[in-house]
Amino acid sequence: MILSPSGCSFPWGCTDTTAERGEAGVRVQVEDTYGQPLGATAEVVDWHLEPHPQVPSEGDQVRFRYRFDGVDGSSDPVLDACAVDRERVALGCQPVSASQAFGPNGDPTGTDWLAVEHPEQVAGVLLIPNDQSYGGRTCEQDIKDGAGPHPPAPARIGDRL
Repeated sequence: MILSPSGCSFPWGCTDTTAERGEAGVRVQVEDTYGQPLGATAEVVDWHLEPHPQVPSEGDQVRFRYRFDGVDGSSDPVLDACAVDRERVALGCQPVSASQAFGPNGDPTGTDWLAVEHPEQVAGVLLIPNDQSYGGRTCEQDIKDGAGPHPPAPARIGDRL
């Protein structure tokens, strides 16, 4: 029997795996591509609707504050943040990173915006716990050195979280 590292088999077989999307929430434990906690948490501190100052003519958008705790200088987790309706259907999503959340005096809180087509339907903002920062190569990109676990696809409008 020949043993080989995860994702590889001799001679140069290649297998990609995709992590299951974790349970979205207002406060989540950040997970790696194996679904294991990384020792950091992320939280939506608050949110509200207001016109974006750069494009006020587009009407209300979702302004939200979020924070990361337990992140050290060697990692920069990236999570999907999504505005959702009462049924937890995504109305708009975008990635947020821990490095964007660090403000003055080490405050781990950041502010961002989510553009949504129907802001009146927004019932909350949720974070998906899967760290999206892993940029490993896939088998399609590199049959010899690619493979292994990858984060789930980013959340999109219409996804039920």
